[in-house]
Amino acid sequence: MTDAAAPTEADAPDDTTPAVPEPETMHGCPVTWSRGQKVLHVGGADYAKVLGALQAEGFHTCIDLCAVDYLTYEADRGLPPGVEPARFEVVLHLIDHGMGGHGVRRLRVRVQVPADDPTLPTLFSLYPGTEAMEREAFDMVGITFTGHPDPNRILMPEDWAGHPLRKDYASGRIPVQFKATTDAR
Repeated sequence: MTDAAAPTEADAPDDTTPAVPEPETMHGCPVTWSRGQKVLHVGGADYAKVLGALQAEGFHTCIDLCAVDYLTYEADRGLPPGVEPARFEVVLHLIDHGMGGHGVRRLRVRVQVPADDPTLPTLFSLYPGTEAMEREAFDMVGITFTGHPDPNRILMPEDWAGHPLRKDYASGRIPVQFKATTDAR
């Protein structure tokens, strides 16, 4: 015989303790919310696959694609646990116009892009409207989109050295050339 008392109802686990909810995911990627909008955090290796799945799900329109350089940014970036911050980030905004009967949905997609390999696959075959946006992200920040049909600069001259929106880009002055005007009055 043992001296240990039999468990009582008071010793039972407390069923009123709320369970920790599983983090929200979509297509295997973590989801956060910002200003009432769903934000999907996609890894660079899964970028093309996840975007293809989103298009098949009804997100047929990419309304924006831009690149961000976080070199000097020290505040919280709102990344979910498990997503490591990188110097660069590509941000897309997608819209599902409700053809599936669930109304208009918006989705922000954030992709961390490392400084030592600032490349992502192009989305041109999925979203042809991203052609100029990807060129601008390359031109201004230096993100290369592999497989892009026209990877040339779009805003800066072709022989321009560097990417002006990088935080470590040397800021200086470019002499402005004015043409003489005639007084037409």
